[in-house]
Amino acid sequence: MQRKLVALLLLAAMLAIVVAGCGANKPAQQAASQPAEKKPIIIAYTPWTGYGALFVAKEKGMFKNKGVDVELQAIEGVGDRKQALVAGKIQAMAASLDVSVSAAGEGVPMKFVWAFDASNGADGIIVKKGKGIEKIADLKGKEVAFHRGSASHFLLSTLLEKNGLSDSDIKAVDMKASEAASAFMAGKVDAAVTWEPHLGKAVAAGDSILATTKDTPGLIADVLAFREDMVKNNPDTVQAVVAALAEATDYMNKNPEETSKILADAFKMKPEEVAADIKTVKFYDLKDNLQFYGTKENPGPIFDVGKRAGDFYVKLKLLSQAPDLNKFIDNTFITKVKQ
Repeated sequence: MQRKLVALLLLAAMLAIVVAGCGANKPAQQAASQPAEKKPIIIAYTPWTGYGALFVAKEKGMFKNKGVDVELQAIEGVGDRKQALVAGKIQAMAASLDVSVSAAGEGVPMKFVWAFDASNGADGIIVKKGKGIEKIADLKGKEVAFHRGSASHFLLSTLLEKNGLSDSDIKAVDMKASEAASAFMAGKVDAAVTWEPHLGKAVAAGDSILATTKDTPGLIADVLAFREDMVKNNPDTVQAVVAALAEATDYMNKNPEETSKILADAFKMKPEEVAADIKTVKFYDLKDNLQFYGTKENPGPIFDVGKRAGDFYVKLKLLSQAPDLNKFIDNTFITKVKQ
């Protein structure tokens, strides 16, 4: 009897240990089975109404409805955006096609998955009246502020070349587009290459617009570039972002007044200023994207503009060779968006 009692006590103790062990392990097992908290997708941009679809998609909950959490981060410097993408501090960047091509040529692993817009007068060169600058050729010997290695530089060099000049014929002052506009307004330079709303503000102050992207149709377009590892490892996330941008662009084209209010809040502008800016931009919807990207059999304009950009940066000696655009231009996601 005593032996039986001891045996029962031992059995009870063993069961208690097992139960306690299971209880101790349960939280760990539950924690292990719970999915890791998703981190937001950070998309960098430079303040520019052409990227309006990002803000409309954010404000109207389109990203959220597609199951993706997106944060928008302003990074104006071209080099800063590239470095942030390489370092993994951001997962995607909104930038002009030429800047994205230059980043690709520098070895930044990325894919161009969406086109936001094409500038149709939104970028240009502003000049001071009374400086004898009436045409592009008159820029020779003048101080011109622009951001070296940017879309502004690409536009300026294209216009100079069309008029028999080169970068060496002007006195270049390297600064970001917003800083270039400020320096111009302060009378520190003779001309500046910038974009809206700075162009309109210069005209309102009595200065002149020498040339705009209306003189170079299709030259300046903006794309969304994702890190290559995001595209490879999280294609559903990238697809959700692209689908949300397609929806947002449709909304923008159908609701210009509401769009102006949303972007005015985002960029600390007046709605009427945004409305004026929008008139100088062609927002690319899904149909426009499909035409811009084209197919393997019939490549779209993105390849032509991209090649011109690659050649430009090689000529500028910022790239040793132009990148193979087929490795970076990816139409996979736009073709999967439901029309």
